[in-house]
Amino acid sequence: MKRWLVTIAAALLAGCGAEVATTAATGAAIKKREVEAAQQTKARAEEKIDQATQAIQQRAEQQGNVNQ
Repeated sequence: MKRWLVTIAAALLAGCGAEVATTAATGAAIKKREVEAAQQTKARAEEKIDQATQAIQQRAEQQGNVNQ
């Protein structure tokens, strides 16, 4: 009877380990997608900043040409 309980307990604990590993892998995949999305958002923001900077520079150059 004691061996039977030990065998059952070992099987249950092994099952928990597999569940934990699966949960960790799923969590890692979600984090990877979050990082990729954040990188894309950063790239879009940098692009918009560059465009705004160029527009400001062009306006400044145009006003400099008008004032001369």
